[in-house]
Amino acid sequence: MKNKRLIGIVLTVALLLCIPLIGMQFSEEVNWSAGDFTIAAILLLGTGLLCDLVWRKVPKMEYKIALCIGLLAVLFLIWAELAVGLFGTPFAGS
Repeated sequence: MKNKRLIGIVLTVALLLCIPLIGMQFSEEVNWSAGDFTIAAILLLGTGLLCDLVWRKVPKMEYKIALCIGLLAVLFLIWAELAVGLFGTPFAGS
C-alpha cells in the first residue's frame, strides 16, 4: 500500500508540472527555467510526502485534516512568495 501511495504522489507531481510545461509551448507568459521546475517539484513532492506521513501517523481524523490544511497553506504561501514576492523577502529574489 505504501508504494501505491508513493507512486500516486509522484505521478500527481509529474502531472502538475506538465501544466507549466505545456503552457510554455503556447504562451510567452510562462517562462520557467529548469531551476523553477526543480524547486516546484521539491515543494510539491515534499508537501505530498509530508501529508502522507501525517495521514499515516496521526491518530485523530480532525488533526490529520488540520495538519494537511496547514501544510497546504504553507505550500501556497511559499509558492506565492516565489512567484510574485508577496511579502517582499529576499527569499523571492527581490
